[in-house]
Amino acid sequence: MRLPNGYGSVKKLSGNRRNPWIVTKTNGWEINPDTGKTIQKKIIIGYYPSRQAGLQALAEYNANPYDVNAVKITFAEVYNRWSEKKYKEVSESNIKGYKAAYKLCSSLENMRMIDIKLSHLQNVVDNSGKNTPTLRKLKVLWGQMFEYAVINEIITKDKNIVEYVDIKAAGNPNKIDRSPFTDDEIQKIWNNVDFNEYMTVILMLIYSGVRVSELLELKKSDVHLDEKWFNIRHAKTQAGIRAVPIADKTFKFFEYWYNKNNCEYLLSTPDGAHFEYRNYYDSYWKPLLHELNIKHRPHDTRHTCISLLAAAKVYQTTIKKIVGHSGTQTLTERVYTHLDIQELLDAINLI
Repeated sequence: MRLPNGYGSVKKLSGNRRNPWIVTKTNGWEINPDTGKTIQKKIIIGYYPSRQAGLQALAEYNANPYDVNAVKITFAEVYNRWSEKKYKEVSESNIKGYKAAYKLCSSLENMRMIDIKLSHLQNVVDNSGKNTPTLRKLKVLWGQMFEYAVINEIITKDKNIVEYVDIKAAGNPNKIDRSPFTDDEIQKIWNNVDFNEYMTVILMLIYSGVRVSELLELKKSDVHLDEKWFNIRHAKTQAGIRAVPIADKTFKFFEYWYNKNNCEYLLSTPDGAHFEYRNYYDSYWKPLLHELNIKHRPHDTRHTCISLLAAAKVYQTTIKKIVGHSGTQTLTERVYTHLDIQELLDAINLI
């Protein structure tokens, strides 16, 4: 059937081709300088496996004309164009987050933006092995890239399907349970405390409730062994600046680290240097717990201390005072409650 004049054409090319049907459209006229004749300027809309597919593509183009060169742009090209502008406007930490999210998109890089469907995006999410915060950043990246593609007429608005990507059902299969240490896990650490001196640090964290960063930054000048307490001078919140009791169970560990060497910090590396968090976590925390077949993050020691204190029926006000919580304290608790070190010691020694 002959197509209407000006509608475009769908013709089959010779040879053995995967997509033998070429779709073209007249895009103006020009004069041949040699012959003086007027000739058609044609644009190629695409190549298709069947005449029916070509006719459909031509109908879609006529209903909503687009830049045929723009539709050839790949996911990677959109990312490069978008990031070139975006990265000049955001912080370095944001840039790192976007770059980390983009690393998950290797299966999309060489795809044309116009060909990317919801199933492609969802497949990246479902097979990423990442947790919700990472996937949320990935979805933000996609949202901005697809919006850029719409604004620059690389895709049509109806092709922006990012909002339908489901990240709630996905999860990290290696996710560590964010829960307190169990009694059996704590006992396993006690049973192996002589295995490595850094095993004692885990128990110091559990029986004090301090953040690992607070313990790593603790200086010996703020440790009062004679009175069994230490002073946290730098914390995430104002309530975090506090006096922390040293439990009888872990006193010998504090004493050991205090007298170990001349480092100004209580804890130190094997060569007597100040600990960086990454060094401690990668070189000691992870290997030691792996040895015991236990999966926890350092922050779980803080939850463990709170749980043990609560189980021992310690007043909530006292628990907040020990661990440095203020979010749930009432004005009366903050202003009129006066707990001295001995009261805190009595509480911590109940666990």
